[in-house]
Amino acid sequence: MMALDTKSRRSEVSREFLRGNLPVFGALLCLFLAFAHAPRQVQAQQSPAASAATPNNTDPGDPKARLLLQQMVTALGGSEWLAIQDSVTQGRTASFFQGSPTGQLIDFWLLHRAPDEDRIELTKRRDVIDIYTPKVGVEITYKGRQYLPQTDVDDMLRRRAHSVEAVAHVWMKDPSATFFYMGTEIVGRRQADIVRIVNAQNDNVTLDLDTETHLPLRRTFRWRDPTYKDYDEDSEEYDAYQTVQGFPTPFTITRYHNGDMVAQRYIISVDYNVGLEPDLFDPVAVPIPQN
Repeated sequence: MMALDTKSRRSEVSREFLRGNLPVFGALLCLFLAFAHAPRQVQAQQSPAASAATPNNTDPGDPKARLLLQQMVTALGGSEWLAIQDSVTQGRTASFFQGSPTGQLIDFWLLHRAPDEDRIELTKRRDVIDIYTPKVGVEITYKGRQYLPQTDVDDMLRRRAHSVEAVAHVWMKDPSATFFYMGTEIVGRRQADIVRIVNAQNDNVTLDLDTETHLPLRRTFRWRDPTYKDYDEDSEEYDAYQTVQGFPTPFTITRYHNGDMVAQRYIISVDYNVGLEPDLFDPVAVPIPQN
């Protein structure tokens, strides 16, 4: 049995990182998607299903939405991209509060093992380690092992479930899902086609895809806050694409929560299909870092 010190406090650097930037990079966890551009005050009064069912100039039967998603998968690398087994991403993340930078820049390494195992190593010494399995999150420092707050775990799992990777592997294969083409808009000075998917549980995810390259420029999803019962929105924008091992990869990822910038990630390097060992994602097997 793993002994977890649930009373010990999480390190300040990890708390800041998690609060501002639980990257769900996905094979970058996070390459990934985008939601409606209706005014926020209107969105807050509509359920995702209602807003998806009655958008302007939308034809639920239009095959263009599915075609655009297939073009996205092809642009990202096609069947070889779908078959990626793992990845290692190195970079730095900057956090923001109410849209303003906090001045804190943190080094990170993200190890991802498809489809649902993630390991985040923080600081230059890589001595703060957060591991996310399909159901639990554990932080490992020189103080030992402790469970991460459930709110942080839920946030990570939510973003993983709405990643571009998840759209390609799960949402596009869901027979109950409805696909909507929502027209076009501008994202980061690029014109984008908007595709929204709504499943049988009224969950939703929206992708803004570059009209020329078909690569994801933004992904957004909304969910109902379990405490306050209103809707929250999580959005990520992708920029500075570079081709790595044949796969277009965004080297700048900006995250927004309810319209406010909360984090920006700057990628230094990415390696795909490294052959990561399962023990790297086992909280019991990971050694305790030295102080």
